[in-house]
Amino acid sequence: MIQFVLLFSRQGKCRLQKWYVPMAAKDKKKTIRELTSAVLSRKTKMCHFLEHKDSKIVYKRYASLYFCVGIDNTDNELIVLEVIHRFVELLDKYFGSVCELDVIFNFEKAYFVLDEFMLGGELLESSKKSVLRAIALQDQLQEETEGRSSLEELGLG
Repeated sequence: MIQFVLLFSRQGKCRLQKWYVPMAAKDKKKTIRELTSAVLSRKTKMCHFLEHKDSKIVYKRYASLYFCVGIDNTDNELIVLEVIHRFVELLDKYFGSVCELDVIFNFEKAYFVLDEFMLGGELLESSKKSVLRAIALQDQLQEETEGRSSLEELGLG
């Protein structure tokens, strides 16, 4: 089971975090700090797997972002690398060549993509088309409700 998903920059700034296991805020901050320093200090040719406390860490760098996933010791690391890659593909399709600024300025959309893709630390939907269709429907619904609320503010609704 996936315990958490972290996205952080090459400078060590956390851009997205999703926790699937209960943990105190203090422990979350400590884990983020430890993992960012451990991952950023590794050379590019090194393996993308780490051992951290009672879990395994799988990470991959795409452009200026590191995608880091904590998993149980019994989980398959190669499958998690594929999960990370699929998440990046979904973000690429949605944002059109995703970059760090897309995640910073549209973090709610990045969280929504992740929530449509994973639920409770398990892969919810592996089909890119299904996930992107659900996201498009949500965007359409959001635009309709925003349009209605704007009209109501003007007294036209």
